[in-house]
Amino acid sequence: MKNTRWWLIRHAPVPNPGKLIYGRSDPAADTGDSDALAALAARLPAQAVWVTSHLRRTRQTAAALRLPGSDMALVERALAEQDFGRWEGLSHDAVAALHPEEARRFWSDPATEAPPDGESFAAVMERVGGAVTRLTDLYAGRDVVAVIHGGSIRAALALALDLTPQAALRLAVAPLSLSRIDHYAHEGDGSWSVTALNALGTFPGSRR
Repeated sequence: MKNTRWWLIRHAPVPNPGKLIYGRSDPAADTGDSDALAALAARLPAQAVWVTSHLRRTRQTAAALRLPGSDMALVERALAEQDFGRWEGLSHDAVAALHPEEARRFWSDPATEAPPDGESFAAVMERVGGAVTRLTDLYAGRDVVAVIHGGSIRAALALALDLTPQAALRLAVAPLSLSRIDHYAHEGDGSWSVTALNALGTFPGSRR
């Protein structure tokens, strides 16, 4: 039985004093916390397949970990963060002022409603779940280090735990945190287990 291990890392924090929505936008990450990066790197396996999204903050974080393979990471667009459409680059207050009806509809059911010209979290789950399943088949029996986003990690965890979109949105994923899901291949679709969630990550306002 082949055990495929996914090491899910949320990218380093993004400086965002204006608290803007930046799902598919491409701001830079702050990779200056060398202690946190070293602690995370020490937990990761050698000889892994490395994957990032196409967004700069994930590629910066992978490079900052300075492990073999991180500089040649596969770029998988399907593992990108949720697309917030016309709300990208706006604050939540600005969204409420400029798009009041759309904002009310979205917040009535953020799991299945989509921002204008964006995508719902349910669509993110379908997109990410397809990519994780495809890469699990392709790299069966390997370690896969995926430096991606809070939303795409929630979606991967939802796949492993068989969660609804509404339940998956209850999961909080900290910057520079490590979560892990393992896939066990056997007859049928195989099975998943979750072996770590938010290891090493620090939430805003918490102390190390």
